Amino acid sequence: MGSLVIERLRRDSDWSSCHVTVVGVGVAGSAATRALCAVGANVTAIDSGTGPEQEERASALTALGAKVRLGAPPEIPAGTDVVLTSPGLRPSAPVLMAATASGMPIWGELELAWRLRSTTRPAPWLCVTGTNGKTTTTLMLDSILRAAGLRSVAAGNIGTSLVDIVMADDAEVIAVEVSATQMPFVAHWSPYAAACLNLAPDHVDFFGGGEQGMRDYAFNKARVYEGTEVAAIYNGDEETTRQMVENAEVAEGCRAIGFTLAVPGPAMLGIVEDMLVDRAFGPERSDEAVELANVSDVRSAAPPYISNALAAAALARSYGVPADAVARGLQAFTPAPHRIATVGVCAGVTYVDDSKATNTHAAETSLRAFGSVVWIAGGQAKGQSFDELVQGQAHRMRGVVLLGVDRGVIRASLARHAPDVPVIDIDRTDTDVMGAVVAAASRLAKPGDVVLLAPGCASWDIFRDYGHRGDAFAAEVAAMGGDPQ
Repeated sequence: MGSLVIERLRRDSDWSSCHVTVVGVGVAGSAATRALCAVGANVTAIDSGTGPEQEERASALTALGAKVRLGAPPEIPAGTDVVLTSPGLRPSAPVLMAATASGMPIWGELELAWRLRSTTRPAPWLCVTGTNGKTTTTLMLDSILRAAGLRSVAAGNIGTSLVDIVMADDAEVIAVEVSATQMPFVAHWSPYAAACLNLAPDHVDFFGGGEQGMRDYAFNKARVYEGTEVAAIYNGDEETTRQMVENAEVAEGCRAIGFTLAVPGPAMLGIVEDMLVDRAFGPERSDEAVELANVSDVRSAAPPYISNALAAAALARSYGVPADAVARGLQAFTPAPHRIATVGVCAGVTYVDDSKATNTHAAETSLRAFGSVVWIAGGQAKGQSFDELVQGQAHRMRGVVLLGVDRGVIRASLARHAPDVPVIDIDRTDTDVMGAVVAAASRLAKPGDVVLLAPGCASWDIFRDYGHRGDAFAAEVAAMGGDPQ
């Protein structure tokens, strides 16, 4: 199939002569295979796994007309025109390097979903990225859109297949969570509005590690603004995101809109006394602020939550959502699990699960939300330094409990910058370790303290994922007699 023809492929195109190889039969890969079969493409799905889950999916995809190869090292079949990569597969993966060397186009979920949008009434995309807070902001946005009476859905990196949502044609508007790891494989898109919440080191190893890896990570975060039509939304309290917007290639007429935890200037959303206000989309925005919601309408008064709420409000307001829907949406918002969630109170001590804090930026943000903390940290550090976090937040630490393979990295930072903070080191790698961790934290805590699971590290050295780690923490708090909140 010619490259010019491939470039023009859309949902209503003739796909019958297009041969697509889908790498992976997980959630995203299976959704892509189903959609490509539906539009008439010739699809081969490859996956090195051979477990029952892969076999079940392979059977279902074969029934749709796809060829599925399990168990072999991933290789590109002869005759492939396009490679469709699953999220999380690095650009340096051999199968993708081989495709690049052969000059084959490589698409990801976002690229395929954009091409498969309805040609008559495509649902606009309101996109959210950032190192931390993406899922919370995307769910807040979806809740606000629904409060305005819109058929909205949250999809993308949040765990719901964007390809499935696009093919269903049921949504009026889509709140799309975007990861930097998805952006290397996007060539065509033009979001209605886009926001970058913040930027800090994370997934640097995905992009090769080191300073160049961080530059590539930041570059791919900034790509969320490419082609944005109406509003490029940035964090006015972080200069990096402002610079991203200034350097972005947006559509003509797209406005730069900021959000801040301070009193907002023109073309910004922010806080006045105890109100979230809008000076970007109101009728008299140069002189007056539109009141959107009370701070108390946000589930948590922690600064990260308020910042996320402002970003979600900015995206919704860019789409024309009325002011009163912002408050109703924030009131109705239900957070995803393991994000600054109180899981119990025992003997005057509050236990908070922020297992999703898998990098230092997220952990530091979580620590800032509380006064006196017994911090539970550790896991796979992914090459991060904890010096800056410890220097800035040591005054909040009643004590620290460490677990995981890289706990020594954190212990060394504490020794350098907070030698007076008590540290308990749990030298175990079994999944029952959380019982010892919670018991140790309880011994350090005093009434009024928060025991905070904000590990700053990935979980895979001990736990299945961050959810498994958070569930284990909550179970131990409940077993101790902690009253659920």
